[in-house]
Amino acid sequence: MPDFLCKTIEEVERETSGYDEFRLNIAVGYGGREEIIDAIKKISLDLKDGKITEDDINEENFRKYLYDGSIPDPDLILRTSGEERISNFLLWQGAYSELYFSDVYWPELRKIDFLRAVRSYQTRQRRFGV
Repeated sequence: MPDFLCKTIEEVERETSGYDEFRLNIAVGYGGREEIIDAIKKISLDLKDGKITEDDINEENFRKYLYDGSIPDPDLILRTSGEERISNFLLWQGAYSELYFSDVYWPELRKIDFLRAVRSYQTRQRRFGV
């Protein structure tokens, strides 16, 4: 990664070190399809090595094979730049996420834009696929 990006990440880490109820993940070079394929490969190896059985393969255990299985599914995915697609982002974890699309590009996203997304989310009735 470029030096300026590493320095920015370090600055964000310092500035938010006191927060323990929130988590920020930065996905660099991430692809949801690749994450799922990698999880399948890990499951296949564990199955082959006898560490798990076919009956152990379920949604709960599959999550453990993702890049970070401890992350809860996002409630809201905010997509910037006017694109109305998820672009290979958190394909497994975002299955029941609410989506919000903004015409604003990420670097110019302001607090008011973020609050609009939150307000939209607050008016929704979550159905989780039902």
